[in-house]
Amino acid sequence: MARRWAINGRFLTQPVTGVQRYAREIVSALDDLVACNHPLARELDVELIVPCDSSAPPALRAIQIHAAGAGGGHAWEQAVLPAHVGGGLLSLCNTGPLVLRKHIVCIHDANTRVHPASYSIAFRTLYRALLPALGTVASRVATVSHHSADQLVAFGISAREKILVAPDGHEHALRWSPAHSPATRQAAGPDTVVIIGSRAPHKNIGLIVGMAQKLNAQGLRVAVAGMSDARVFAASQADAEWPNVLWLGRLADGELAALLQESLCLAFPSFAEGFGLPALEAMTLGCPVVVSDQSSLPEVCGDAALYASPFDSDAWLACFLRLRSDVRLREELIARGRSRAALYSWRKSAETYLEAMSQVDAAARERA
Repeated sequence: MARRWAINGRFLTQPVTGVQRYAREIVSALDDLVACNHPLARELDVELIVPCDSSAPPALRAIQIHAAGAGGGHAWEQAVLPAHVGGGLLSLCNTGPLVLRKHIVCIHDANTRVHPASYSIAFRTLYRALLPALGTVASRVATVSHHSADQLVAFGISAREKILVAPDGHEHALRWSPAHSPATRQAAGPDTVVIIGSRAPHKNIGLIVGMAQKLNAQGLRVAVAGMSDARVFAASQADAEWPNVLWLGRLADGELAALLQESLCLAFPSFAEGFGLPALEAMTLGCPVVVSDQSSLPEVCGDAALYASPFDSDAWLACFLRLRSDVRLREELIARGRSRAALYSWRKSAETYLEAMSQVDAAARERA
């Protein structure tokens, strides 16, 4: 008898950030495993349930697409989606319907608790209520790092015995074809520090932008990818106007790959991360990384990165100068980075989900 599972396709109505990238890559990897008749996928019938007005899904061979209802917000997820689930449900982007118990939900982090200032009052109030409820009702709770697993337990979001760790993977960055735009060609270079911009305070991008004068004195510049409006750093407006701070806006994957491969390093000074996918992408592409010594980043990057406190701008400057002056260190970090990135695989994480789905099915048969 076939085992029936559905995947929550609400992510296809959302802008693609790290969480949505995770969902797309896990779905694609699951599709490959089902298509090649992986032992854990035998007799498994999987469909991706999406709102009718969602964006194009990944190209799939074995997973069927089922369009159901319009919208795509919480109302669709809580009221429309459950009516179309005939077995188990896999939700990959933090939220899911509360009425289903045969449910595996991936909660990427507890950042709304750790760094609430990054989120609106309405958003963090919703997550404060919804995530622990999901953690209680769902059969299993996935997350992307052991650091995040510890936080989910510490904040009472999930019991330890329910949690499985299914990290992000690196393979998608290998598919990127580096291709400069005029802006990234101008920005890239051996004296360029790349940062991935975000409005969220926990990303701590202002630390690096606020170093503009110090960096300029050393002949270093900053290329900010993902954000074009310097006014979001109102407290350091003068620093943002330095000519060595280049605001590139949102980049295509190929543009980002070209920028990273031809720059000094990626700087990732975050206070709080569930995983830290940009650091993994940079390592995959052969770009050295300097990352925060907090949160999940030491777990993910291991000995393949330089570390600095997210509170200490002088420590970040010292790392940048070391990388620029020490060719051997740079080469070692590139080699270590590629080896470290290869440890993280979308296929491995998809296999982790298949195993969890099999365990949930087995438990359901025992109860029947």
